[in-house]
Amino acid sequence: MTTTNKKVEAALTKGINAGENKDFNSAIINFTKAIELDPKLAEAYYNRGITYENLKKYPEAIADYTKAIELDPMYVFAYNNRGNAYRNLEKYTEAIADYTKAIKLHPECAGGYYYNRGNAYNDLKKYPQAIADLTKAIKLGLKPATAYLNRGNINDELKKYPEAIADYTKAIELDPKFAGAFNNRGNTYRNLEKYTEAIADFIKAIELDPKLVDAYYNRALAYSKLKKYLEAIADLARIIELDPKDMLAYHNRGTIYFVLNKCTQAIADFTKAIELDPKYAEAYNNRGNAYEALGKTKKAEADFAKAKSLKN
Repeated sequence: MTTTNKKVEAALTKGINAGENKDFNSAIINFTKAIELDPKLAEAYYNRGITYENLKKYPEAIADYTKAIELDPMYVFAYNNRGNAYRNLEKYTEAIADYTKAIKLHPECAGGYYYNRGNAYNDLKKYPQAIADLTKAIKLGLKPATAYLNRGNINDELKKYPEAIADYTKAIELDPKFAGAFNNRGNTYRNLEKYTEAIADFIKAIELDPKLVDAYYNRALAYSKLKKYLEAIADLARIIELDPKDMLAYHNRGTIYFVLNKCTQAIADFTKAIELDPKYAEAYNNRGNAYEALGKTKKAEADFAKAKSLKN
């Protein structure tokens, strides 16, 4: 601590302990007390900023980090954390400026700052800069598994699938329980139409995280490509169990039921999708197809007309 005042030190200590115990209101009270006792103590503003950030009160956090920087222009952690708060507010340009300042102030230990700046560049779809920063973070050894994952995501977005798979594989090597890396690698295999490899990765992702909705959804898509429709239906049903308001799970299950000529079940699922999103034109169109297959012409025509009106 950067104070010799016993009362200020006590307030800071209480605030830090409260924050560690997630008693954020008490933490704010104590940090505010420390500020009142010593208005020029940058550390008190910084710690209160962290607390506001934990409460998702980002403007308040930014104000405190800014005050800490005014009092101590070399406060590298305050620049980094203010960058995080700006990023949470989707103010990516401001975030990048703060991460850049942190890198300049502390280049020898800047792995985390490169990592954060890389993610902000990715948010702006500035992919070359993002890849460069994530690569730098990897070389500096900080957060390597997630850095490989995020770089893999960018390579996948750029359709550089072999590079994406290499990055996801490295993330898995570094963290064999990284469900997200298995899921994302599986998705890249699916993009390459390597459905067997994709399904193996989705199975592993689900084993590691049984509530990972994306993995069930992606596996259902892969099963559908292999015409393993019952397995796909089972995965979509599991998604609905996990999230009964997942409109796309109902719609996609309805689509598979229609392929299997189970039009009554298809209509039920399309109807549920429409209840969840009354403006989803494709659900009306597909329900119309199912009604038409059952010979229910008037209902089919009504759905086709609704779909057309929503598309216009």
